Amino acid sequence: MNPLRSLLEVFGSRKMAALLFLGFSSGLPLLLIGNTLKAWMTVEQVDLAAIGWFSLASLPYSLKFLWSPFLDRFTMPFLGRRRGWLVVTQLALTVAIAIMAFQQPKQALQLLAINAIVIAFLSATQDIAADAYRTDVLQKLEMGAGAAVFILGYRIALLVAGALALILADRIPWSSVYLFMAGTMVLGIFATLFAPEPEAISPPASLTDAVILPFSEFFQRRGVIQGLLVLLFITLYKLGDALLSNMTTPFLLQVGFTKTDIGAIQVGMGLIATIVGALAGGAILSRIGINRSLWVFGILQAVSNFAYLSLAYTGKNYQAMVLAINIEQFCGGLGTAAFVAFLMSLCNQKFSATQYALLSSLMAVSRDILASPGGVIAQNTGWPLFFIITIVAAVPGLLLLPIFAPWNPQPVAIKRPGLEEEEEDVWGTK
Repeated sequence: MNPLRSLLEVFGSRKMAALLFLGFSSGLPLLLIGNTLKAWMTVEQVDLAAIGWFSLASLPYSLKFLWSPFLDRFTMPFLGRRRGWLVVTQLALTVAIAIMAFQQPKQALQLLAINAIVIAFLSATQDIAADAYRTDVLQKLEMGAGAAVFILGYRIALLVAGALALILADRIPWSSVYLFMAGTMVLGIFATLFAPEPEAISPPASLTDAVILPFSEFFQRRGVIQGLLVLLFITLYKLGDALLSNMTTPFLLQVGFTKTDIGAIQVGMGLIATIVGALAGGAILSRIGINRSLWVFGILQAVSNFAYLSLAYTGKNYQAMVLAINIEQFCGGLGTAAFVAFLMSLCNQKFSATQYALLSSLMAVSRDILASPGGVIAQNTGWPLFFIITIVAAVPGLLLLPIFAPWNPQPVAIKRPGLEEEEEDVWGTK
């Protein structure tokens, strides 16, 4: 068969079209309770410390592993095991985002926080179902294409909820922006309704099995002490990056850049820089391995925060803004490529859904919990010292690397979790 024709058949299938829009639906809520919401709060002159603490609204993303076994064990009475959960969460998200349009950040901050937490919970639940659907519906040879299409949809959603939302907010009220964003969730709902149903898979025999076995296997395989150190590393590796990202939008607004500037440059151009960084990171990673990538990209990720330190001293300068955003986002993309590969390498294929949910939830702890005091720190120290602190915050994660990710001079042969045969480890893990 013609290779080009086979490629077009894979990417042009109903399955891939569904994954594109499911990726969009999965990515849309994140910025609507993140930087876009913080921009709205900054314009409404909400206290800077309160804006920083609003990162806690995203806590459900860090805790989604707690209820991920529930979605494995129980099935909705319609649309199958995965699509039923997807359409329920998508309909609920449409309503919750629409309700956000009627909030008043300055007058009713508590109601805004509750609304944001509800959106985060529904969005995290949708992510669990979407990841499980993607895993179930894709054949082995389709997994690379399916993951790429899903991520493309996710990134498009970030552009819509970030860049487009901020540009619209310069022209129409914030309430209209959020109503528009709620309407775009319809794309995900239609995708779920017309998505092909995966082959039937028997759920775990009990909720106890769905909860206990994935976690016990992880610690039995690695040992309790090393397992806990791995989890600590996952929490800390991107802390400096998360602390910076938590406050970049308020910083840029206070420096004097407009919402359109931020939407077009930080969210738009910066997102492209992140995608390029992730693709470059993946290509480099295949040559030097996961361990060495964690070292190199982790250091670059920390050092890139100096670009924002320079901007803090320069002030409102568009060239410096473009440079700072692109350097930081590109290096962040490099770090993400190595980090996601590392998380995947930790999972036993028998329990990859629940184990990855646990590991990715810990990754979100830095973004949602540890980075939440960013506003208080910036308020008390000023922006230059704050950016120095973000660089220092990256050091603890790097200090853990020698324990379980030594700099291997050559790739070694290992047994991957869940596989019986030894295979060449191109990642450089041990």
